Amino acid sequence: MIVDVLRQLGASADEASEQASALVEGDLRGRHSHGVQRLPVIVERLRAGLIRPGASHHATWTAEAMLSVDGGFGFGAHVARRVVEMISERAARTGLAAAAIRNASHLGMLAPYVEYLATNGLVALAFTTSEALVHPWGGRVALVGTNPVAIALPAGGEPFVMDMATGAISKGEVIARRLRGQDLPPGAAVDAEGRPTVDPVAADRGAISPFGGSKGFALGLAIELLVAALTETELGQRVRGTLDVTDPVTKGDVLMVFDPVACGVQPFSERLGAYLRELRDSPPAPGSQGVTIPGDRMRAERRRRLREGIPLPEGLWRELVALREGVDREASARA
Repeated sequence: MIVDVLRQLGASADEASEQASALVEGDLRGRHSHGVQRLPVIVERLRAGLIRPGASHHATWTAEAMLSVDGGFGFGAHVARRVVEMISERAARTGLAAAAIRNASHLGMLAPYVEYLATNGLVALAFTTSEALVHPWGGRVALVGTNPVAIALPAGGEPFVMDMATGAISKGEVIARRLRGQDLPPGAAVDAEGRPTVDPVAADRGAISPFGGSKGFALGLAIELLVAALTETELGQRVRGTLDVTDPVTKGDVLMVFDPVACGVQPFSERLGAYLRELRDSPPAPGSQGVTIPGDRMRAERRRRLREGIPLPEGLWRELVALREGVDREASARA
């Protein structure tokens, strides 16, 4: 369904497939914030000309290992896939390569990109900015992005993959919990007056809290500054274009990859894997089911949902069906 909708709105086969894959991966991994609930916004941004199918992205090696990318306001997943290929090829020669991306729509979850690189023996990092959704530590107005960071390394059988936002919860998760009639975790958000709330509707009018208090704020702010500086994109409330249907995208993305072989590093995958097994096998705390490593639960959820299917709220499913029917009618009228 997703591919058909995007194709009828002008996306190429590759663009539609890669964007659909990014959305489905979010739901498969239990991250509905980055799943098909984003499709209606993508469709409206396509209709408004804010996402441009077939856009030519321009990539320039501004230094031996630094790629500057203008995504041409195209599909973020499509741009990111091409960039991953370019920097991994360059890193095989230089040891390290990085890309600074601007004017590309939302990439989706960062985990699949860095996981792909780690599966191929590389070390990968990714950073991105978002709309101002998080209040600074000690404040109540949303002035900082949720600003995710992802890191992946080869580690034996399955790579180590860490993908986390610097807000206590993502905006998409707030939306997902509202759609499902679920409360937010305590401490995840404040209302418009700066009071802690578990109500996703009140959180919509307030702000997300930084995870871990001042430390999460510091990390989120550092990512905001780093990405904006390297990509020449906006900061704070001037970051737009992934949640709205009115403004051009002004966030940035930074991808980095290390090739251990080209860097002259001795093989480390099995050693890291052994250490992760040691952690998983360590004695559990009272009341705990044991130690899990970042990425474990997402992979387990993905395997389960590939077997059993992806659960979606009835209201969201009705919205998606109506969206498909509307796009079909538009296509028929143009024919």
